[in-house]
Amino acid sequence: MEDINLISIAKEALNLAYAPYSNFKVGAALLTKDGKVYTGCNIENASYGATICAERTAIAKAVSEGIYDFDKIAIVCSSDEPALPCGICLQVLNEFMPEAEVIVSNHGEVMVYKVSELLPYAFRLDL
Repeated sequence: MEDINLISIAKEALNLAYAPYSNFKVGAALLTKDGKVYTGCNIENASYGATICAERTAIAKAVSEGIYDFDKIAIVCSSDEPALPCGICLQVLNEFMPEAEVIVSNHGEVMVYKVSELLPYAFRLDL
């Protein structure tokens, strides 16, 4: 799947975000190795620790269906600047796709990174 198509799906997911506290909406589209897409949006909570980011929502949806092999993830947000995944999301992405692409886009600007570039010293099972 082309990056632009995955970005478009992430934008649709962004519209479903529940962000009444920050008004900062995020959408994610996670592409599996077999071509299926799982979407996620951020879901805030008055108890901020219970908030879940879009990236982790998408991963949780896939893993809860027994899918563990991912190709790339696209992330978009409602701010004027692109937003990279937070540290917790990077660690979760590292768990399942350390060398996969993270595509971050906003208002036409597209940046592509590998998870391992964004979190070079991640906790790993093999250490």
